[in-house]
This record gives sequence, structure tokens and C-alpha cells, in this order.
Amino acid sequence: MSPIRPPLLAALVALAGVLPAPAPAQAQGARSAINIPFERMTLPNGLQVVLAPDHSVPQVAVNMYYHVGSKNEVPGRTGFAHMFEHVMFTGSGHVPYGLHDRLTEGVGGTNNGSTNNDRTNYYEVVPSNYLESQLWMEADRMGFLLDKLDEAKFNAQREIVQNERRQRTDNQPYGRAYEITDFALYPASHPYSWPVVGYLTDLQHASVDDVKQFFRQYYSPANATMTIAGDFQPAEARAMVRKYFADIPRGPAIRRPVVTATPLTAEKRLTFEDRVQVPRLYMVWLGASQKSEDDAALNVLQEILGKASSRTARLSKALVYDRQSASAVQVINSPNEDVGSFLIQITPRPGHSLTELEAATDSVIAQLKAEGPTAAEIAKASAGLEFAFVSALQSNLGKSDILNDGLVFHGDAGYYKREYAKLKAVTPADVKRVANKYLVAQRVVLSVVPMGKPEEASRAAASTSVTVAPDGGHYILGTTR
Repeated sequence: MSPIRPPLLAALVALAGVLPAPAPAQAQGARSAINIPFERMTLPNGLQVVLAPDHSVPQVAVNMYYHVGSKNEVPGRTGFAHMFEHVMFTGSGHVPYGLHDRLTEGVGGTNNGSTNNDRTNYYEVVPSNYLESQLWMEADRMGFLLDKLDEAKFNAQREIVQNERRQRTDNQPYGRAYEITDFALYPASHPYSWPVVGYLTDLQHASVDDVKQFFRQYYSPANATMTIAGDFQPAEARAMVRKYFADIPRGPAIRRPVVTATPLTAEKRLTFEDRVQVPRLYMVWLGASQKSEDDAALNVLQEILGKASSRTARLSKALVYDRQSASAVQVINSPNEDVGSFLIQITPRPGHSLTELEAATDSVIAQLKAEGPTAAEIAKASAGLEFAFVSALQSNLGKSDILNDGLVFHGDAGYYKREYAKLKAVTPADVKRVANKYLVAQRVVLSVVPMGKPEEASRAAASTSVTVAPDGGHYILGTTR
């Protein structure tokens, strides 16, 4: 989203509407492939729709993906994709402000949206007899949002987004760390180098006309996929989709940015002074995209090194339990559509330095790269990932996300089958190979330290200071101390 016994897996699969075939006696313990029944339709205007009926509960999820995220922005105009996540809830041509909530939360359902580097989504989960109203509202904001977007609405949402940034990033302890590592990991013009929420100065300078143009470019049927999952009749849903979406114009052709993996040529060592009481270490490498064959093995590597709450994951065991030099270890494989990153985050215990923790971490990684993981480690890590994967299928919303993700990023709503198979096929040799391929000397090492204490950075003498630009628009890498 950790070990699991086959009976529990079978129960989760059944809850998800998956039908595993009985295993023959000679193949006891073998697990059958998962399956989500679905149909597809594509309207003449380019809108792709996935229909996944499941009558186990009287509920339905409508999940709209627009293939636009922060990577579709340009330097100086960041935060637009996330801005629209907010603007899309302010009412549209025939849906006054507040009606969206009344027809979702007001009937016992829910609605929300999210933005990342590569896509923006909007979803509703409601009792199944409210399916048509959800399709009407989604179509209205796709086709008629700009009819009601004025300067006052735009300014109100911009202020909300600015406050969200202040709360979650600027005034949050360690809140800028991931922004800084991305800023250092990618070249300045790279589409993954700026934050999804945008820079404060870009948000302040944005105009309503800028944002309207962004909408016209990307919020169109040909750049959208919609999954309907839950209790409905496909024939009725098809008719509703045609009724509400067929007349919306296709929209302009999309010119997607060319995104490449630009390897670092040397290690970057950075220090950022923050309003924190305890220093923290971040070690980040360029990783693989979610389209890469290496992604599954990197996910298993993540679990082996630092699975959350695990006493046996290598870094957690070595630093938190055996040496008791760290209070927390987090390992995150982040595969984006075009390129990813692999991050290790470590918080020390009192009396232990970031330099010590970095050296200990490097030692654990070096041993893993030399020897590879054990079969038992692979089995445990894979079981945990498998559990999370299948658990996501328990809800209609979870299924709709998995189907949409496959269609948008792999051209196949049924890609989850291949993703699941790749996970189960990871071997110790695969994990050893990706550890050696990606966890290389060329990386970003960031020390976030208390204000006025740069000496607490890992290898402080070799570290370059990081400061926030006066306009809040980016970061400035200073000189080595």
C-alpha cells in the first residue's frame, strides 16, 4: 500500500470478488491467479470507461483519472494540477457549489480527489441507486466547469492551497525534506524536480486565465479514464455514460513531456537547518519507473531493508533493535510513470550521530549487495506485499484505482494480473541485482538538523548547505562547510 497464511489470502480474495480455483492435492499451497471481472467501452470523444460490476454490497464507486499531474507543469508555473484538485469541487455549469457534497456525503457516501506527479483523480463512493447523479456531476465538471470559475472562486481556492502548503510543508517539521531531495536528485528543468503542491511564489503569481488554459488543455475526455466499480448493471451504466459524456468535445491533442532518467555524476551531500529538535538523515537514489521490470524487485528490496514495524527487516533490526542507535527507519520505493526514486530515512536516538547511522546503513547495504537476501526474506517480503495488494481489492474504490492505474499507465486495465505475477516471481538474485544497480555511490544524502547546529549533519565538513530562496520559489545550494 505483511507474512500471510494461504487461508487468510483466500478469504481476502473472496471478499474482493475474486474466484480462486480449488487447488489439486498435488499442488497444495499453490495460489491461483486473481481476477477482477470488467468490461471496457470507449466513446467517440476518446473517454475510456471500465465497468467492473460486483453485487456483493449495494454500493458503487465512480473514479475519474485525468492523465495530468505536476510533471505537466513548467518551471515558474507549478502547482496548477493540484490547484485543480480543489477547483473541481467548487461547482460547475449546472451543479451549484455544495451540491456535490449533498449528493455524496449527504446520502451516506464519500468523495475526494488526489494529485501526484503523473495523474489527478476524483472519486465518489455512494449507495448504488445514486450512480446516475455521480455520472451527471462528473460530466458537468468535465464539460462545464469554466462556466462558473471566476476570479473570486479562484482566489479562494488559491488561498486554501497556499495555506495547505504552509501547514504541511513550510511549517511542518522535516516538511521540506522530500522537496529538497527531489530538487537535488533531478536537474532543475526536470518535471519531477518540483513539488506537487507547487512553490508558494508560483501560486501567488498564477492568474485565473493561466489556470483556465491548463484546464482546457488537460481536462478533456480524450485525456481521461473512468472506472465504475460495484453494484450496477453494465447495460444501464453504458447508457448513462453515453447520455452524460458523449457530447463533451474531445479536447486538444496532448503533448506530454519527455522525461528521462538523468543519473547523478557524483554524490550530493546537503545540510538543511530546520525548526526541529532531532536531526534526521535522508539517503536517496534514482530508482525505476513503474513501467520498469525492476519495480517489483525494488518493492521487495524496500521490505527487506526496512518494512514498517518489522523487527527482522535488515536496517530496522540492525539500527533500531540490535544497536539501538536509531528510533525509526523508513524505506520507500517511489516509482513514478517515467522514473522513480528509492529513499532511506533514519531518525537517531540520543547520543548517536547521523554520521554513525550513515556508516552503519552503508554497511548493511554493502552486505546485502554482496550476499543477496535469503529465500526466507524473499518469502516474507513477498507475502507482505501480496497481502497489501489483495487487501486493496476488498473495496470497490480499491478495485477502481487498480483498474484505472493499469489503463492509464500501461494501456491495460487488466495489468494488475501481470503486476501480481511479477511480484510473486521475484527471486533473491533479482533483489541482489537491483540493489547493486540502483543503490550506487551517486546519490543524495540530506541531513536535516536543528537551527544553528550544522555540525550535527552527517560528515558535516563535506556537506553543502541548503537554504530556501527569498521568494520561496525554490532552493539554493550553498557552499561546502
